[in-house]
Amino acid sequence: MSENKRPKSVHWADINADKIIREKGEKELYTCASGVTPSGTVHIGNFREIISVELVARALREKGRQVRFIFSWDEYDVFRKVPKNMPDQQLLETYLRKPITIVPDTTGTYENYARANEKVLEDLLPVVGVEPEYIYQAERYRSSAYAQGIRTALEHRQEIRAMLNEHRTHPLPEGWWPVSVFSTFTDKDTTTVLDWDGAWGVTYRCEETGNVETLDLRDTSAVKLPWRVDWPMRWALEGVDFEPAGKDHHSEGGSFDTSKHVVRVFGGEPPVTFQYDFIRIKGRGGKISSSSGEVISLKDVLEIYSPEIIRYLFVSTRPNTEFAISFDLDVLKIYEDYDKCERVYYGMQEISEKKREKERRIYELSQVHGAADEMPYQVALRHLCNMLQSNSGDIDAVISSLPDVSESQIPKLRNRCECAWNWITAFAPEDFRFSLNRPEDVTIVLDDSQKAAFTALAREIEKIDEHTEKSMAEAVYAVAHDHGIEPADLFTTAYQILVGKEKGPRLAGFIMLCGKDKILPILQAVL
Repeated sequence: MSENKRPKSVHWADINADKIIREKGEKELYTCASGVTPSGTVHIGNFREIISVELVARALREKGRQVRFIFSWDEYDVFRKVPKNMPDQQLLETYLRKPITIVPDTTGTYENYARANEKVLEDLLPVVGVEPEYIYQAERYRSSAYAQGIRTALEHRQEIRAMLNEHRTHPLPEGWWPVSVFSTFTDKDTTTVLDWDGAWGVTYRCEETGNVETLDLRDTSAVKLPWRVDWPMRWALEGVDFEPAGKDHHSEGGSFDTSKHVVRVFGGEPPVTFQYDFIRIKGRGGKISSSSGEVISLKDVLEIYSPEIIRYLFVSTRPNTEFAISFDLDVLKIYEDYDKCERVYYGMQEISEKKREKERRIYELSQVHGAADEMPYQVALRHLCNMLQSNSGDIDAVISSLPDVSESQIPKLRNRCECAWNWITAFAPEDFRFSLNRPEDVTIVLDDSQKAAFTALAREIEKIDEHTEKSMAEAVYAVAHDHGIEPADLFTTAYQILVGKEKGPRLAGFIMLCGKDKILPILQAVL
């Protein structure tokens, strides 16, 4: 839909796209940026920034603007801590204080540690509709692409120092330099800058070896800018128009506060931005932290949620609002909320016009490659979980049992089945899980009144084709009444026979779902 035909959106991605155009003016190309340090497994909190940029970039494109979406791997940062989830901890500890990009991949899969962490995310991002242009900062620094930027920082050393000191409790000393050096003798950043010749030469001392050396910025890979100078230098060089940042960077005196001033040293202007909040995890332990190794990654979340629902979680929440990605029973509600949004989009559920436009926009932005002409096949996750468990996880059997599924609907339906089964087996509460007993495994012994009741129930199940779920429920209650058994007691015994537990899914619906060919042999084992 063209911009002039689209109703004015109140979605935060569209609002920020409008703000970028308003504040940066009409341009041939708008640059949106994001970046992560691959110090460990890239976690879902990092993904919030990435998907936020993708959504704003998408909104800009839908307004007819050309957009460059760049993603920087800050792999030339210092390796400061060995994450607990990485193999060969002792070896990794020998690389502390060195650039992340020269740390070995102890899994033996990739050329280095940084690349191992990068590649996992790069392979997954297209699955959720994110395809940026990658910039590898180690490559940039090693090729001396930033030599002029580093020289500019040195030329404005005192000016930058004064800007940074405005937000510091303890001022930077007179001898502070806006560069750091990786020793060419040890590869570590345990060095002291001694002098700059006013042009391209930087002299430093390696504190471990005592060696003093002068490096030429135009051909060295050892000199880099510290974060609060590096970030604004790149804004200016890349012409960044938009880049969000987390609460830590956006706090008063944080790196965004200082960078928006330092960028002018490099002849640039600060980008349009917003602050995004943290993400909580429900149903799994551990604080999200790449460096500690306690992480929930995009890969982990994709095992439970389809790509569209992952996007939906972020699209439907304002960036400055904290929210939880759940692995507990809330998974069921999240799927229900998405399904409602989908029904509204395809006109299958009526809501007020104002809410409808909001939900339609959320649904559009939640899609990986745009909304399909045909509505995806919907089956509630709770019901799907019951179907999968009654079929011992056989996805093909579940799909073939569903009516009116078109070939084009199968891929997304299969993905939902896979996610549901992963959730059942790994995270669903114990009382939610079940598996049908085999007739030979049923050990419960019935008394005469129970046998009579379940014989009567078996006769109703024989006529299952004549029943609806409602009429089957009525039949179950009638059997209990006719044989002087409390319905609750009948349910408990039925669950013990069928699934070996005292509780289970709604009995009538469960019987209808499993069918007589599965239920009757189990009942007959106790009659």
